[in-house]
Amino acid sequence: MQLSGIYAITENAVDSDLNLVQKVQQALEGGISLLQYRSKSADRDSKLRSAVALRQICADYQVPLIINDDVELCLAAGASGVHLGQRDGDIQQAVQALGPGHIVGVTCHDSIPVALKAQRQGATYVAFGRFYSSPTKPEAPPAPLAVLTAAKTKLAIPVVAIGGINAENGQAAIEAGADMLAVISYLFSADDIQQRAQRLSELFK
Repeated sequence: MQLSGIYAITENAVDSDLNLVQKVQQALEGGISLLQYRSKSADRDSKLRSAVALRQICADYQVPLIINDDVELCLAAGASGVHLGQRDGDIQQAVQALGPGHIVGVTCHDSIPVALKAQRQGATYVAFGRFYSSPTKPEAPPAPLAVLTAAKTKLAIPVVAIGGINAENGQAAIEAGADMLAVISYLFSADDIQQRAQRLSELFK
């Protein structure tokens, strides 16, 4: 699957559905290529309601919606796929449950062997990071940009860079080999989300 560009991930803050959709629409207007719905605190009904609303607006922009860590929610919302951390479920089971054409992304931190295993198990893309200081996951171990370069020589699937990415440091990750830049706080904490998304998207031009 051809994945490239800006991969926006929603913040874990408890937004109303309307506020969340408005923020995401700004990101979509700014040119993001992929959206992940990530919520660690909302209840099941709220997550489903939000996921369905996001799937609908993403469809208007022909941007896939990914659900964080939840295959059942992905299926219930009609989303395009899931993203799995190292402790969030079996890759092969997710691939089988979702079926052909769905996206399954996997967090690999700084490990090429983990990424190669994920590829063998059917992952659509792999994500490495954090590369810079990140308010979302401050405890995450740092990864060197060189892991992106190594990944591009060994993997046949897209490579995502995540962790403290912004418009100033994103170019270095792209030059190191990233096909996508995953962005959370820099995008969704901004006063002008659309402008931030545009600045990030321009890095790929």
